[in-house]
Amino acid sequence: MKSSRRDFLKKSSMSIAAAGLASTMPSILKGNTFRKDMPFKLALSQFSLASQFWTKQLDPLDFPKKTITTFGIKGMDYCSMFFAGKAKDTTFLNELKKRALDNGCYNLRIMVDGEGVLGDLNKDVRTKAVENHYKWIDAAATLGCQMIRVNMEGEGAPAEVAKASAESLNTLLEYGSKSNIDVIVENHIGLSCNGAWLAGVMKDVNNPHCGTLADFGNFCINRTKPATNDIAGYMATKCLEEYDRYKGIADLMPFAKGVHAKTHLFDANGNDIETDFSRMFKIIKDSGFKGWVSIEYEGGLIKMYTKNDKYLDDDAGVIATKKLIEKVVAV
Repeated sequence: MKSSRRDFLKKSSMSIAAAGLASTMPSILKGNTFRKDMPFKLALSQFSLASQFWTKQLDPLDFPKKTITTFGIKGMDYCSMFFAGKAKDTTFLNELKKRALDNGCYNLRIMVDGEGVLGDLNKDVRTKAVENHYKWIDAAATLGCQMIRVNMEGEGAPAEVAKASAESLNTLLEYGSKSNIDVIVENHIGLSCNGAWLAGVMKDVNNPHCGTLADFGNFCINRTKPATNDIAGYMATKCLEEYDRYKGIADLMPFAKGVHAKTHLFDANGNDIETDFSRMFKIIKDSGFKGWVSIEYEGGLIKMYTKNDKYLDDDAGVIATKKLIEKVVAV
């Protein structure tokens, strides 16, 4: 499937709203962002509030204030789709950076979508995709982010796509090195949803400024095709084959520069119905990871489109995810 779920979401939003770390470590990184006994620092993915951004209930410039005042979280993952064409708008970027600093928040990364296929076997297509990402590296530098997150996908033999992907990553890393910006890959689309394949790309690149954003939920390696090219069509698709998510996280943690604790729906005891958080956080802890764990709650967006009340709204879902993380880590 060439388009990711975020490509579908981005398109449908138009109809709704017409490695290492960078060399200098900010002081905020030296402390945990919520409980003192937590081994991880907590962040929030901007995508958790997608329904609020796309219905214009929340201005992107108010993301830092919302993150700290509503959730008590300081780390922030931005999504390129919510920049509304402002990747090169230094006035906007500097204002966003100022608001983050004013609220005591920290800008972690920009998650970049919709800028082309970095693993395409056609070199010209691949080169254009790489060049499309340069502006986001520049934007990350202006915001004070440490890194950008890119997608890795491509049609063809897995070994050939891996080779093409590594080539694109090396070029992006060279560009990013000029401003101390790392480039990381999320298990998100196509072949990247295979943990072993993505780990193999990381080994091929073998650069301390490259790594993974390990997501609990993005391990569908074979999905039905959507009947329509919009969010409704995508939501009606089914995953035909899933790479084991626990093995996948174990595959990716040796290279992880971030983790997405993804949730959709909770049971009566506040546990996620799809993922065993206790098991996941044991894998993370055993890996030695002590970086940022970002909440990425998607149930609010599903609720907006499906009108299904079994899903919590954005804010309640983020809070429920935070409580679940605190609960399982405390054991």
